[in-house]
Amino acid sequence: MKQVAIGLDIGGTNTAIGVVDREGNVLYEKMPQLPTPQKKENPDGRMDISEKLVENFISLIASEIRVAIETVSKINPDLEVMGIGIGAPYANYYDGSIGITANLPFVSVVPLTELIKAKLPDISIVEVTNDANAAALGEMMYGGGIGMRNFVMITLGTGLGSGIIVNGDLVYGHDGLAGELGHVTVVPDGRDCGCGSKGHLETYCSATGIKRTVFELLAKTNNTESPLANVSFNEMTSKLVFDAAVQNDPIALEVFEITGEILGRSLADTVHYLSPEAIFLFGGPIAAGELLFRPTRESLERYVLPFYRNRIKVLPSKLKMGSAAIVGASALVWKEIDKRKS
Repeated sequence: MKQVAIGLDIGGTNTAIGVVDREGNVLYEKMPQLPTPQKKENPDGRMDISEKLVENFISLIASEIRVAIETVSKINPDLEVMGIGIGAPYANYYDGSIGITANLPFVSVVPLTELIKAKLPDISIVEVTNDANAAALGEMMYGGGIGMRNFVMITLGTGLGSGIIVNGDLVYGHDGLAGELGHVTVVPDGRDCGCGSKGHLETYCSATGIKRTVFELLAKTNNTESPLANVSFNEMTSKLVFDAAVQNDPIALEVFEITGEILGRSLADTVHYLSPEAIFLFGGPIAAGELLFRPTRESLERYVLPFYRNRIKVLPSKLKMGSAAIVGASALVWKEIDKRKS
């Protein structure tokens, strides 16, 4: 009997569904991905619309999970589905819910695992955590964190998330919501954050934060010769910034220096709290390689206490970018099975 888990990643734009075996191999992935309900579908925050959107979304997820299981079962009839692992924004591991977020149209807490279990009663294990926690589990089981018991995972995307592994376990805190390093304040009264506060780490070091730094520098220097000067905000990507940096564009080079300086300073604080063996970075911006990692490491070394220097590794994630979300989410199932056995 081949044991598999369903990995489900609920992103701000799309939702990914896959079937993953215990070794982290993706046996099936739903393509194209499902659309995640958008804020614009409930602009006035009406409860009745929110409830309908939740109902439709859960039904769609359940239907696609059934399709995924049927598809893989045709190839291997001896399939045993062990459970469903879900990565989602503002997810609470303890009660299986998704909290109210700035990016989703739901106006009340969604009891996600309860609703999915009701649609798929034959599946006994349904676990949820935030997407960065799921990525950290995936890194520990299948990536660069194999054999490590203490490390931190930083995900750089539209926002900045983090998953914290201590003594081989994820840190959830008393309420299931620990690990929001993206919302530590790095610049008092700095940039507006989507959460409503100001100066948070993700406003400077996420992919979106990198874009904002580009436009601040262009405005500050009045540089019209940079290849980035002719790119609109919506079209700007960290890849374009990287390409410009490779061409020695001074704006792009300074963007990575600023980003690394701020990120490294914040990671130094993280080291003081946790003394991890390593810090992994994951997401589109890490494709810049040493343009990002060098200033980040140098900044971290400047700000940590002397006895931490040259001891903390800052490494790129070894998870495959395309499948990392569903692989990390599926790891929740194996973690729960192992916990029940112990």
